[in-house]
Amino acid sequence: MTPRHLAITMGDPAGIGPEIIVKACQALGDRIAAGALRLLVIGSGAALERARAALAPELVVPEVTADDSDWPALCFLQAGPEGEPIQPGVLSADGGRFAYLAVEHGVRLVQSGRLGAIVTAPLNKEALNKAGYHYAGHTEMLAELTGVKGSVMLLAHGNMRVSHVTTHCALEDVPKRVTPQRIRLVLDLTQQALRGLGIERPHIAVAALNPHAGEGGLFGRQDIDVVAPTIAQAVADGMHVTGPVPGDTVFVKLRAGQFDAVVAMYHDQGHIPVKLLGFHVDPATGKWDALSGVNITLGLPVIRTSVDHGTAFDIAGKGIASERSLIEAIEYAELLAAHRAAA
Repeated sequence: MTPRHLAITMGDPAGIGPEIIVKACQALGDRIAAGALRLLVIGSGAALERARAALAPELVVPEVTADDSDWPALCFLQAGPEGEPIQPGVLSADGGRFAYLAVEHGVRLVQSGRLGAIVTAPLNKEALNKAGYHYAGHTEMLAELTGVKGSVMLLAHGNMRVSHVTTHCALEDVPKRVTPQRIRLVLDLTQQALRGLGIERPHIAVAALNPHAGEGGLFGRQDIDVVAPTIAQAVADGMHVTGPVPGDTVFVKLRAGQFDAVVAMYHDQGHIPVKLLGFHVDPATGKWDALSGVNITLGLPVIRTSVDHGTAFDIAGKGIASERSLIEAIEYAELLAAHRAAA
């Protein structure tokens, strides 16, 4: 069966999105030419053309419309009218406008059956809000566009798969958001995602909220009174779940292959181990020159994967940004879309 197109939304055209898209399309050229991979880039045509001309002038990305009945394997959809030229590395409301419109088009095309999934390049939250779209980021935007309230963030880098009970909130607000209902939702969606990645009976660990899982109540009772009973119920329901496991050891065990994923309680608890392993640092300069890892949003009616990095305005337009995370996000989107199509 011919796979449906995957959307690649450009994110903020002033960031590194246009150049990593061009580099990824070039790297995946053989698969695209063979028809095994079909991509629809959505965003600013001017930004895409600037990156294409600078980095891969031989790459052909014809423009299409949403109403065209037949798209070529690699093509481009203009997200909205061009305004003043968007300069690489320069924050603007227009950059935020394009970021929003690209995702909006992608969601509607998935919902209509034209696309199998959405792969998002990074946006800038300040530019997004400057354009009048008041979201904390892609996840919240996608939740509203699809009418979903309970989405979950899953980060993946190799066998390091980490989902989150809470993400963008103050640390002081985390304990009251760690509820049985939220933990169970995260467990259910994490298990579903792992099965979509080909792991039939996933083993999930739940990280403790407090040091030493509360040390018998000395350091807090949430792990004892809330987390442990929720895990016990999930196990009684047939899930393979372990925890709460102290946060200072659970990720070592994950990396060792003892678990297939970890449920983290808050943003930095889950992000730090994945990003520490995902960043490649040049020892000669002390600067990172590549980042591996994927952000997957669970609980949406559409499949969404994303790069695990930001717009990198400081290097935008220089042609040095790595496409590695974007290629991984495309590969994850393919796997999840194929599983959903077969279900």
